[in-house]
Amino acid sequence: MTRPTVLAYYFPGWHPDERLSTRYGDGWTEWQLLQDGRPRFPGHRQPRVPAEGYLDESDPEVMAGKIDLAADHGVDAFAFDFYWHDEGPFLEGALDRGYLGAKNRGRVEFTLMWANHDWVEIFPAGKGEHEVLRPGPVGRTAFDAMVDHVIENYFSQPEYLSVDGQPFFSIYEIGSLIEGLGGVEATRDALDDFRRKTVAAGYRGLYLDATVWGFGVLPHAVTTAKPEELIDKLGFASASSYVWVHHSDISAKGFPEAQWDAVADDAFAAYETYSAELSVPFIPNVTVGWDSSPRTVQDLPFEPGGYPWFPVLDATPAQFERGLMRAAELLDRQHLAHPMLTINAWNEWTEGSALEPDTDRGTAYLEAIRKVLGTASSPVEKGDAA
Repeated sequence: MTRPTVLAYYFPGWHPDERLSTRYGDGWTEWQLLQDGRPRFPGHRQPRVPAEGYLDESDPEVMAGKIDLAADHGVDAFAFDFYWHDEGPFLEGALDRGYLGAKNRGRVEFTLMWANHDWVEIFPAGKGEHEVLRPGPVGRTAFDAMVDHVIENYFSQPEYLSVDGQPFFSIYEIGSLIEGLGGVEATRDALDDFRRKTVAAGYRGLYLDATVWGFGVLPHAVTTAKPEELIDKLGFASASSYVWVHHSDISAKGFPEAQWDAVADDAFAAYETYSAELSVPFIPNVTVGWDSSPRTVQDLPFEPGGYPWFPVLDATPAQFERGLMRAAELLDRQHLAHPMLTINAWNEWTEGSALEPDTDRGTAYLEAIRKVLGTASSPVEKGDAA
């Protein structure tokens, strides 16, 4: 087995941002939501408590600790959720001040996943419609400004993840991309210009990745019925998965807790289809869990009804380990030159999906990665993790 590059999605919502402070109060972060969470049914693991405390990720020393923890357990890169709306970047402090300021950042590479979805009012969410605070689709002017910013400030960093000399850049919602840019042809033109600018900056090309999924999770999510057609038309180099609940109707898998194996089976059935039908390499995902209850108004009943009132998916470390093994086997069958695997997530604490240690399970999820895949310097040989 060729060891895949392990990318852990990184949600940068754990540092003060002036735009959030203006709306929610000085210094507000989602740590407040996490601390306010409470158990909604017997055995519900809330509130989750980070083992290292409620730290500011934009502090380079704090980020340095995360980097060491990730590298020691087989995480090769942080895939930062990157927010860029019409007014420019948002929640950039974790990357710009934290990661790029960390003295040990060379131990873990980084890349960007442009989270081009609507930013909606779910902090916390009540029942009913959710106000759109920042629309996900952007026009060509904002897109071009983002491209210039990304090439100059991130691709230029020696730690930026590349494939055969091509910077890796992932896009979350193909539908929102097309909507904002005005159609498929206009989108292809914008992406071609992104490629030209990347080559002009001295790189061999641009490795564009498209996140593919069939079930909308966030309010106003734009899914794509036939991603294989658009991936070809737009010239993407790979396709990837962000989280298992994008591939399973989790609401039909039980409430308040979803059946773990049923959701996993749905996800891997979708992955088999993508691997067979797509003309580009497919990057599977392994999900730590799903529990968005901290993002709900806590005095409302916890009952089915759309985001974030979804059933809880809470993997045991052993279940997570089995998911890693299934993903590794899938990749092994594809015989890819550059296999990759995504994990949701390094720190999606308010969505119940965090590799980072908590006071209940410690480093168990991280240890599962090292057990199944090893590290870049010490990979696990085929069969050793069985």
